[in-house]
Order: sequence, then structure tokens, then C-alpha cells
Amino acid sequence: MTPAEPPSGIGNGAVAIRVAGLQKNYAGVKAVRGIDFEVRKGEIFGLIGPDGAGKTTTFQILAGVMEATAGTATIFNMAAREARQETGYLTQTFSLYPDLTVAENIRYVGDLRLIPRAEIELRGNRYLTMFDMDRFTDRLAGRLSGGMKQKLALACALVAQPQVLLLDEPTTGVDPVSRREFWDTLAHLAIDGLTILVATPYLDEAERCHRVALMHEGTIHQTGTPSELRGSLGAKRLEVHTAALSEAEDVLSGHHDGILDVQRFGDRLDVIVREPVEGQRQVKLLLGAANIAIDSVRVDEPALENTFVATLRAIGREVKSPRYPGLHPHRDIMGQIAIGATNLTRHFGAFTAVQDVSVEVKYGEIYGLLGANGAGKTTTIKMLCGLIEPSTGRMELAGESGSLRSREVRQKLGYMSQKFSLYDDLTISENLNFFGGVYGLSSDEIETKKRWVLEFAGLEGKETALTGSLPGGWKQRVAFGASIMHEPSVLFLDEPTSGVDPLARRAFWRMINQLADMGTAILVTTHYLEEAEQCNRLGFMVAGSIVAEGTPGGVKRAQTGHLIETITTEPQRAADILRTDGERWRISLFGDRIHNVTDGDAETSMRETRATLAAAGIGVLEAREIPWSLEDVFIAVVEKAKREERLAAK
Repeated sequence: MTPAEPPSGIGNGAVAIRVAGLQKNYAGVKAVRGIDFEVRKGEIFGLIGPDGAGKTTTFQILAGVMEATAGTATIFNMAAREARQETGYLTQTFSLYPDLTVAENIRYVGDLRLIPRAEIELRGNRYLTMFDMDRFTDRLAGRLSGGMKQKLALACALVAQPQVLLLDEPTTGVDPVSRREFWDTLAHLAIDGLTILVATPYLDEAERCHRVALMHEGTIHQTGTPSELRGSLGAKRLEVHTAALSEAEDVLSGHHDGILDVQRFGDRLDVIVREPVEGQRQVKLLLGAANIAIDSVRVDEPALENTFVATLRAIGREVKSPRYPGLHPHRDIMGQIAIGATNLTRHFGAFTAVQDVSVEVKYGEIYGLLGANGAGKTTTIKMLCGLIEPSTGRMELAGESGSLRSREVRQKLGYMSQKFSLYDDLTISENLNFFGGVYGLSSDEIETKKRWVLEFAGLEGKETALTGSLPGGWKQRVAFGASIMHEPSVLFLDEPTSGVDPLARRAFWRMINQLADMGTAILVTTHYLEEAEQCNRLGFMVAGSIVAEGTPGGVKRAQTGHLIETITTEPQRAADILRTDGERWRISLFGDRIHNVTDGDAETSMRETRATLAAAGIGVLEAREIPWSLEDVFIAVVEKAKREERLAAK
């Protein structure tokens, strides 16, 4: 496979990373099967693939901590092991020391790399200032938010001033605001000449890379810019809005010429078609024959995830979504209130974590609770599921408004935490037996549910494997299965698919939708805003309060401004120039594209942008108004709420 050329004007210097014929075997398992790619100096290159694709193995070889079985991996023409002084490596687990302060973590890493103390101090201050963390030098690392830990880990990796930075899923579990800041930082570092290789399961993040490679089972199947990969699909995306989502999905998911893919979201279906006019005609014909009314159809470009899924399907990769063996559906109570909270407030001493939060989730509904780190989501969820008492306010849960911690209520609840809540030193089978027994299932029902969990997780025949030995994605599938073995009528999912690849994420959500269709009330938290589109309704939390609520489409339509996408000859410099004239959050960089949130007229904004950039000698290749993404909505809602809070404080 010949490596694709980087886009014009980006990373056109020397080859920084060259991988040729790279192979790695573990006791007969071929983790990497002869891959080839090149990354040029100053380029951000994304390595995208599911669990077990070989990404981490490739990173470890490039970092010089593992030898290849065959092939070569070089950093600036040096063998990777010999180039370790030129390489910074951020692993998935970071290796920060929680009982050391921010400054002490940086100093420790600098000492390990034999950097003079004065230089450590100088570089550490530079990166902490760049990341807006210079105020926290004396704070213990263990007391930082997820986004701040990520920034500290990046500062530690940069203190040796590497020429190449390897980032293995650096933003898993980080809120959208911190993720955007993190990627803005990476873009500036790349402009300064740093070469960045990043692995991420988030396809919206892959859009921010200059080029990406799709990797599966140790092989690279496609390489190019995000635009090239989207274009390679040769298709369009139809957003189909209908009240009968489940029925419409079943009708359109049949084998129909011209319909390549159907994916269900919270208030729409995404239908990938070869030709948009014929595709719309076919969708209307099929749904009309099934007496399913269509509210609207909108044509748009496919997402990078659509290309990723199509590529994996073309090579026979599909995640199983076996139908859940539900024996106790809750359809008779659909539409009734399952979770009802009125004016919940929670104080911790003088600190108010949650202020006057009201939430209502009905049986059969999927509700997404979104917020930046520290917004109060965790405290709210603990109150909603009865783990802690509110300071003031009223709660109703699973038909009870008195004791929310009674055995009767507990039996109706399911909960999957970020930490999986499985026992690592038990086998998969032992874990499932334990959870089935705790909820009082019969031995026959436990066996039925175990077979389903193993099939859903793709672990048939591996039930005797220790749970602790499973990769994160497989462990999450088992944990999800364990949390619903007893068919709860109310289910809490705390970032259920964090770090999971797109195909596995689809399998999760097909299952979540099945449960909702059976009448289960589901409350989800997630930092992945493309995933939040799967929810029927959303609540946005800022500083302990819910500041916006509605369907995914509804919260987009509620935005008063416009979203402008601009493609320029110098995207990073253009973004920096546009940020100098207003609020920085309004400008974000997605690879070669700039998103600009404007409250004024769209045409006027585009003319002003062209004039501003022309004065700086930057050409505009294209400018157009685009529909709001949920990430852009989230950032706008959070920032506007913060601004109103600051004005109220004054």
C-alpha cells in the first residue's frame, strides 16, 4: 500500500515517522500485519480503529518500548528505540502520580529525562501557561478534573521538547469543552513543527487530523484526509424525521438497492444512499407502503463514521447485536414518570454542587444529561438514583417517592458506572453468575442471560477468561450486560461507551434502543456528543443548573445564531486571527475547516471574515452556513450560561 500524500501546505517537510512492513506477533497472535505509513514533520496524523486493531502495539514500537517482529519503524531516519529522546509518549493511563502536585509531576519527568532543573522550570511554566494551568502548580494531580489531568500529562510529555508526540486515546472521558481546548493546543504545537500521531475512537476528533488511517486487525485499509475518506464513500446522508423511528428503521434496514446504511438517533434516522434524489424517492415509497408518516427529509454529506463503518463492513467486520431475551417488558407503564425530580439542590458545607434541578424521564424514554467536568452531573445522578439525599427538593423514582433506597426500588434499577463495577479477579462467567444471583434470577434465566451477554460481547467460548484480562471495550460490553440481566425498569448509564469504537458503539445503542422500546426509562451521561444525538431528550448542565433542555434537533433549532464553516489556505493562522476580534469559544478548528458561531447575519459574517483574512494575506477557498452540530451547541450553551452568570455576579 502506497502511503497517501499529506494535503497541500500541511506537513510537507521531512518525513518524521516512517513505518514500513511493520509486523508484531504475540505467541502466535498477529497483532500488526505488515503496515506502511508516513507522517511528515508538523502533521497531525490519526490512527483510527476498534479494540484489537493493533494501534497501541504500533505506538509502543514507535515509542521504543517494544521490538517489532519484522519491518521497520523510524523517527527522523533513526530506529525508534534509538530515537526515544526525540519522542514523547502519552499512554491511555497517563502514569501521573496523584499524590504529587502539578509542578512535582513535571519536575519528576524532567529529572528522568536528565533535563537541567532550570530548564524544567522554564519549559514547565511555558506549557502550563499555554494550557491555562499555571494557577494550579501546587494542586495535587489526583484532585484535578479529567481535562486538567490530560493537559498535565501532555505538559509532562512535552517537557523534554520531543520532535514527535505519540498520543494513545488522549481525551477518552474528557468533556467537550476540555477536548476542544486540548485539540486547539495540538494544532498550535503542530504549527510550531511538532509531529503528532494520535489514536482516538472519536470520529469527530479524527476530523481534526490532517490525515487519518483506518486500521483493523493489524492492517491499514484506507489512508487520506478526512474529506478524501468521506468522499470515497460516494454517497449522501439523508436525515429522516419521523415519529415512528423503530418501525421506520426496521423497514429501511431491509436489503434495498441504493440504501447502504441506516442508523437510528434520538429524533431521526440517518440513511446513507448512493444517489440523493432516488434515495429520497425510495425512502418515501418504502415508508409510505408501511403507513409511516415522514415529518421531513434533509440531504447532507456523510460523516467520517459512515466511511469507517462502510470500510469495516466491506472486509466482513460487524459487531453482533443479538436481540435481548427480555422476559419482563415494561410496555404497560410506558409514558408514565420513572424519574421525577423537582428543584433538587445539594450543598456540601458552604459549596452548592447542584441548584434547583428539575428533571422528568418517562418509561420508554432515553434522556441524556450533558455537562462539562464539575458541572454537577455526578451529584445529580447520585440524587436521582437515591444514593444521596438532596438538601432540598422532591424526588420520585420507579413509582416511589418515599424511601428510594428500599429493596423494592433497588430491584427495579440498573446502573453501569464509568469504572465498570465488575470484579477483575473473577471470570466472566463468575461475574455474571454473581450479578444474576444478587438480583434473584433463577438458574435458568441466568444461563439464558449469560449466553446473550457472551454473544453481545463477542466472547462466546471465553467465559472462563478473567475479566481483568479483557481490553476496555470488551469489558464494557460485559459490564453493560451484567447491569441489565434483571431487566430493570429504570437504567442509569454513566458514559457507557467511553473509548469504544464506532461499530461497538452502534451495537450498544441498538441494545439501548431495544430496552427503551420495551419500556425501560434510561438516563445516560456522555462526553461524546455524536452519541448524545442518540437520546430522545437532552439536558445541558452548567455550574450545577440545567440551562437548556429538549430533543437533539430542538436544542439545535433553539440556537439564535448561525454556524459558518470556512476553508482557508492557512487554517491555523486564520483561526488565531479570527479569535482576536471576539470571544475565543466562537472559533474552532477542524483540520482544514474553521467553525465560526455568529449572532449576526450569516452573509454579513462571511463577507467580514473574507475581508479580515484577506487583509492578513489569507485566501478563503470556501465559506458557507452549515447546520449546528451538537458539539457547537454544547459549547455555545455552556459559554453563554457562563457569561450570564458573570454578568449576574457583577
